[in-house]
Amino acid sequence: MKDKKIHFIGIGGISMSGIALILKKMGAKISGSDSQASYNTEMLEKEEIPVFIGENASLVKDVDIVVYTTAISSENEELVMARNLNKEIYERAKFLGLLTKEYENVICISGTHGKSTTTGMISSAFILDNQNPTIQIGAIHPLLNANYRVGDNKYFIMESCEYKNSFLSFFPTSEVILNVDDDHLDYFKNIDNIKESFQKFTYLLPDNGYLILNADDENTQSLKVNQKAKIYTYGIKKEANLVAKNITYDELGHPIFDIYYNDSLFLNIKLSIIGDHNIYNALASTLICILYNISKEAIKKALESYTGVKRRFELLGKYKDNILVYDDYAHHPTEIKATLNSVKNIKCHQNYAIFQSHTYSRTKEHLEEFAEVLKNFDNVIIAPIYPAREINIYNVKESDLVELIKKDNPNVWYIDSFDKIVDFLKEKVTDNDLVITIGAGPVNEVGMKLLK
Repeated sequence: MKDKKIHFIGIGGISMSGIALILKKMGAKISGSDSQASYNTEMLEKEEIPVFIGENASLVKDVDIVVYTTAISSENEELVMARNLNKEIYERAKFLGLLTKEYENVICISGTHGKSTTTGMISSAFILDNQNPTIQIGAIHPLLNANYRVGDNKYFIMESCEYKNSFLSFFPTSEVILNVDDDHLDYFKNIDNIKESFQKFTYLLPDNGYLILNADDENTQSLKVNQKAKIYTYGIKKEANLVAKNITYDELGHPIFDIYYNDSLFLNIKLSIIGDHNIYNALASTLICILYNISKEAIKKALESYTGVKRRFELLGKYKDNILVYDDYAHHPTEIKATLNSVKNIKCHQNYAIFQSHTYSRTKEHLEEFAEVLKNFDNVIIAPIYPAREINIYNVKESDLVELIKKDNPNVWYIDSFDKIVDFLKEKVTDNDLVITIGAGPVNEVGMKLLK
């Protein structure tokens, strides 16, 4: 890719921006465009990658390769021009797949929930063990303060998303499947199609590849996986190669536990992030690190010092000295349940959950499940639905969720702007309360505005 001119349409996406930065470090000449400015586009421009906001067909005239995301319209003028000029054109996942061919070991972390955190943990351990990995992650890694790292060609550690079968374009040598749940139903339609996608993913492995599976996740265990791969399991409840035992928590909810590998004590760990789901993430990370001979010292240091990628139960700060303000990227009922459990492990007076549902299709598909988990917070504020790539053809609205929650919890409100939510919180919260914003859209702005 050295000296190639590569243009990215939709460069502000978390994956696209990471790929662009990796290629720039490799010596490619990068440009890009996006529909709106963002933290990622600003980061790219600081790295001297020009980003055009909007569409401009002239941007692709002198480039060698054009990369686009599936969110881009087929009528995008840059994409139309690239086709008219017979440019080399790749969808993001296909292009990333080509990039994986350049590496000796490609470690793909997949699953419906927990990919970014687990990719972050594994990456930290490899870095601390001086393995010099290349990394591509769907969030900002605290050790890197970025969503990528360029190392040598021995290890490529990458978050691998199932949406629209993206991960089927990769060339993995090892795979982690954290869990399989009914998400992205706008594309997959049902859980059987999701499971079929993950099954196909496992058959991408070579015969000597490692396949790491969650022994406690029923959907993962029911997959008809590639039996030629070397299969290893981890868990808490069921028998597995790697298990967590003697689990306790400190007063802030941080898990403390022993890790046993093949029935022998391997490590004692105290995490710096909270939630039982992160015990599972830590186990998956530990198992892949063991298989790649990462030192025990590096694994322990990586797990215990790991503070989480941005927007994964991230402590934003304190309001009025003693009111904790968190943000969490959870946008599926299973993820919100994990967030709720984490909140319950923190000592506080009352909690306030501000939820912004992500896409109309997901809101419609999981409406009752969202209500079922959200009703268990002390106070619930529903923010306007974040449409992302969609228009509302699903006849769903915020009040539908409010009315369902209100059946079991009267402390629920729909508030139609972030500024009004901040004003509401300023009036309502009292000493030792906890505030958490929940969702994959820009709802984290509420917490930041409150802290200002």
